[in-house]
Amino acid sequence: MEELVIRDVDVVDGSGAPSYRADVVVDAGRIVSIVKEAADAGCQRPKARRELDAEGLVLSPGFIDMHAHSDLALLRDPDHSAKAAQGVTLEVLGQDGLSYAPVDDRTLEEVRRAITGWNSYGDDIDFDWRSVGEYLDRLDRGIAVNAAYLIPQGTVRALAVGWEDREATPQELDRMRELVAEGMEQGALGMSSGLTYTPGMYAKDAELTELCRVVARYGGYYCPHHRSYGAGALEAYAEMVALTREAGCSLHLAHATMNFGVNEGRAPELIALLDEALASGADISLDTYPYTPGSTTLAAMLPSWASEGGPEAVLKRLADDGTAERIRHHLEVIGSDGCHGVPMEWDTIEISGVTDPSLSEYVGRRLDSWATARHLLLADRLAPSILQHVGHEENVRMIMRHRVHTGGSDGILQGAKPHPRAYGTFPQYLGTYVRELGVLSLEECVAHLTSRPASRLRLPDRGLVKEGYRADLVLFDPDTVAPGSTFADPRKLPTGIPHVLVDGRFVIEDGRRTDVLAGRAVRHSPM
Repeated sequence: MEELVIRDVDVVDGSGAPSYRADVVVDAGRIVSIVKEAADAGCQRPKARRELDAEGLVLSPGFIDMHAHSDLALLRDPDHSAKAAQGVTLEVLGQDGLSYAPVDDRTLEEVRRAITGWNSYGDDIDFDWRSVGEYLDRLDRGIAVNAAYLIPQGTVRALAVGWEDREATPQELDRMRELVAEGMEQGALGMSSGLTYTPGMYAKDAELTELCRVVARYGGYYCPHHRSYGAGALEAYAEMVALTREAGCSLHLAHATMNFGVNEGRAPELIALLDEALASGADISLDTYPYTPGSTTLAAMLPSWASEGGPEAVLKRLADDGTAERIRHHLEVIGSDGCHGVPMEWDTIEISGVTDPSLSEYVGRRLDSWATARHLLLADRLAPSILQHVGHEENVRMIMRHRVHTGGSDGILQGAKPHPRAYGTFPQYLGTYVRELGVLSLEECVAHLTSRPASRLRLPDRGLVKEGYRADLVLFDPDTVAPGSTFADPRKLPTGIPHVLVDGRFVIEDGRRTDVLAGRAVRHSPM
């Protein structure tokens, strides 16, 4: 007898098709049968060792977070309710060009320092891996939800070239190609870049194109945080489209927003650019989060020349009064490339986290000046994380309607007051943008969060409620599902999601986290 039957549930199967009533049977981590309208058909109803009455609930595929920063959180926190309670059953890690594999001892230390604001320094983590494959093996020991990995181009450049602003030598470029190929062979699904973060931003298009050619050979995709989301945003999007067309590589645009005052109301221009490229045969998708503010580290705002050489070099420049004045002028007058070419408006920057407890009074406060920002960067050794209040609601809504859109939280779990998207992205889509605002239908929204990302990741047995597919599933109440997290209380869990299954096992049951660690690394499959 099979393990579980979910009775009288409204199935929204992820395809975008209308919902239907069914009994769904799960066994050995798979969906083994779907009996439509079982209660009314007069047929023999399926039985199982456990029956779950799901009257009034929707059953959908588990949600896929296309842009996650849980690289250390999945190892540190077996509970991981931040994502599991949202119905997320797969996260894509290694984002924005900076993560923890492939590395050597030097590069690992530099990367840990550089992205402390994303993931903490990691004092509580045993960094017993160096390669992509070893990191994926570490995930396979058991995690709350499944995870896939992108090779971080900035980390690759740090390993092969260093943190200098210069072109790679032919030998260094060969080494980067080798590292990307090794990562793909070991299971990565593609490559990411952070082209407003050092050292990845120092790569010219020709270098990125060569690395994308390697990714394309393995059937992977390129996921850039491109060179600007502010001044020059449309040019930056066009650059990535042209680059990947030249390389013959699929493109997935990370957190595809149009932010800052210069881009208010300009989402139609981005849509037109994408539609033209799609019509000409480009393979493009994108993700967004359903909020207006962004989130990153305070150090990311610095101009690229001030960040050259790695974290210790940055701290030395900040400590020098003359250099610090040059940085201020660049930020406030010229417009830093770290801040997307837009002159800094300090009151848009809210401190969301620090690592030094003596600085906790700054958390939740808006910055008032460069002097305060400099003090925090030096005192907390580049670690402060921030919210940046620069988005536009009309742009958010228009972009999420696009046919190649997928959902990604960009959730940074570090800090005392993180962005609420880390705990609320997926119920925010379902509760706010489907039920309350009607921006998307329920069936369309679920497709955005399930089958579309599964298609981009080329996962042949995920993203649909379909016989033979993996039983990564979420049950939610369409009338009550809502984010609990707010900007004032960002770690509050969502409501209306009573059950979540990973590999057919309950990780959320009756609204509570179980002790199940059914998640594993999802590896690239050879073409």
